[in-house]
This record gives sequence, C-alpha cells and structure tokens, in this order.
Amino acid sequence: MPLTGEDRAPYRHQIVDLPPIEPIVIEHRLHQLGCEHCGTLTCSVLPEGVTRRGYGERLSALVALLSGGYRQSHRQVQTLLAALAGIQISTDSINRLRQEMSDALAIPVAQALGYVQQSGVLHSDETSFTQGNGDGANESSKRAWIWVLVTPLVSVFAVWLSRSQAVAKTLMGETYDGIVVSDRYSGYGWLPVTQRQVCWAHLKRDFTRIAERSGVSQAIGEGWLAAEKTLFHLWYQVRDGTLTHDAFRQAVQPIQAEVNRWLQEAASYDIGPQEKTPLAKTVRTCRQILAIEPALWTFVDRVGVEPTNNAAERALRPAVIWRRTSFGAQSQVGSEFVARMLTVVTSLQAQQRDGLDFLTQAIQAERLGHEHPNLRP
Repeated sequence: MPLTGEDRAPYRHQIVDLPPIEPIVIEHRLHQLGCEHCGTLTCSVLPEGVTRRGYGERLSALVALLSGGYRQSHRQVQTLLAALAGIQISTDSINRLRQEMSDALAIPVAQALGYVQQSGVLHSDETSFTQGNGDGANESSKRAWIWVLVTPLVSVFAVWLSRSQAVAKTLMGETYDGIVVSDRYSGYGWLPVTQRQVCWAHLKRDFTRIAERSGVSQAIGEGWLAAEKTLFHLWYQVRDGTLTHDAFRQAVQPIQAEVNRWLQEAASYDIGPQEKTPLAKTVRTCRQILAIEPALWTFVDRVGVEPTNNAAERALRPAVIWRRTSFGAQSQVGSEFVARMLTVVTSLQAQQRDGLDFLTQAIQAERLGHEHPNLRP
C-alpha cells in the first residue's frame, strides 16, 4: 500500500571519508641568459613572497605539529607523509623544518610568558627531563628540568638544566605579585607565604605517608586526613555553587584550628638532628609545613585560587609522555623545540584555536618578515 505524508525528522546515515590526498607542487623556473656583448649571465629571481625553502608553510606547519603536538619521531613523520600524501622528505629536512618552526615561535612564546607573568594567579610545576649534549650545551651531562606556568588560557613551558630558585624567579619574574599554586618544593621559597597556595593533593600524600607509620605518627596522620576530608567536602560545595565563599570561610575556621593543633603537637617532639626514626620524619615534615602554614589557606580567603595544583600536573603529562617515548631531547635547541611546541599546543587547546593554522601563520611570518601571530587570548 503506498505511503503518503512527509517525514520531517528522517533517519540520517552519514559516511565520513577522505579523498586521496595529493600534494600541490608549484614550480618556478628561473631562466638565465648571457649578454651578447659581454657574456655576463643574468638570472631571473623568484617572485615576491616566494622563499627558497623547498616546502610550503602549511606542510612545514604539519611537520612541526606531527613532531611536536603529536610527539612523532622523525622516521614516523617521514613514513606518515609518504603513506598519506606521497610526499618524500628526508629526516634531515624534517629536522631543519623543526628548527625553523622553533625559531618562528620564539616571539609568540616570549609574549605568552609576559602574559603569564602579569596574571593574578598561576600554577607552577616541574619534572625531570633529558637533554643530551648534541650541540655542546650540556657537556657535564646535567639533569634537565621542564617547567610549566599555567593560567586558564595560556601555559608556558621551558627546559632548564636546573631546578633552582633562580629558574623560578626568571620564569615568573622577580617582581611577580600574584598567587602561585605549587607543591612544597623549596624552589618557591623566595615567594612570601601570602603569595603562595600549597597544593593540598601533595599535602594529602604527606598525610597518608605519616598515617601509614605507627604510634604517634599514625594518630597525627589520621587526624590530618580526617580534617582534609571535611575541608574538601565543603570545597566541592563551593565549586558546585551550593555554598557561598563567605559561608565556606566561616566553616573552615575550626578545620584550620584542628590542622594547626596537629602541626603544633607533631613539631613539639624533641628529636636529634640525625635521627631517622618514623617519628623523626613526621616531626621534620610537620615543622616544614608549619613554617608555611598560611600558604595552606590562601584559597579560603582569595576567590579564584584553587587548593590543588592539578592544572599544572595535567599540563605536564604530555611532557612526561614525550620524555618516555623519545628519551627527551638530544640538544638545547631540541629542548627549545619541545618547550615551544608544548606552549603553543597547550595554550591553543585552552583557547579552542586551530593549531595548524597558527603554526602556518608563524612560519609565514618568519619567512616573509610579517608580524608574528599572538598566543595571548
């Protein structure tokens, strides 16, 4: 029986596919002729805007994105381009394009660092990295460290052969007057405690280790963990909007007093300078925390400050994966490429901007002397 009427919401079945990808090859032929009188040879020149690079800006950007954003090796990039688009490129050319992109990103990354240094709150963390001596910049085979400064829309990475306070000052700026969320590492000790928020995720790990010891340490650790659980039960209500920050501030006061009591009790035990008992470890940890105790509670008084450093730890995960899969970098310029690409990719993702377009614009600016694209939102 024939059907009539109109289906205004038909079932839709779509098939997504890719057409064969063929590279665009633009050939310029520069003719050379000799003067019939003196024999001088004169050759034509490339049109304005055409560089002597053998690879266009978008292909160069793709090589950098595959190598940096997706952490593919030189050989993997070479194989992928050949299989996907029939492009034959040597690993030496890939390395040159990586270096060219790194140079092109120097200005945008410097601008991004300036933006971060002006932010009111930033998260900071660092993890070990490997930098070889391929260019003679690490003759003593020092351990490298990759640092990250994170704000909601811009993150900046940097590789240094040091984990010192001097590096932290250089990255943040010695006159930085905002709030830094970090762990208890002494490299941030130059900051006033009023400008710090110590990560409670790291504190919880400290409390858990103490609670796993016996005797007095166990009681202290369990007391802290109970206080931490209550604190974050309240914080989650602030985060989901069911508790005002003013009410939260009032509710936290007895928790602060409880944590301080546990810290004071643990710090009061008399231990020898060389003592290595479980209690001695607990006492030293408590004394260290007590010295920066105001930095535990910055988020209670300052709206917009998080109690954990999860933002920086998440940002560092791609760097950790890069280190594991490629064993770091073989030179200082390689480390610069890693840091600059992580800066660009992470920041653009946060801003929901297209990475390939940005890298294409960056390489065009470098080759043609145009204004560089900006990573600042």
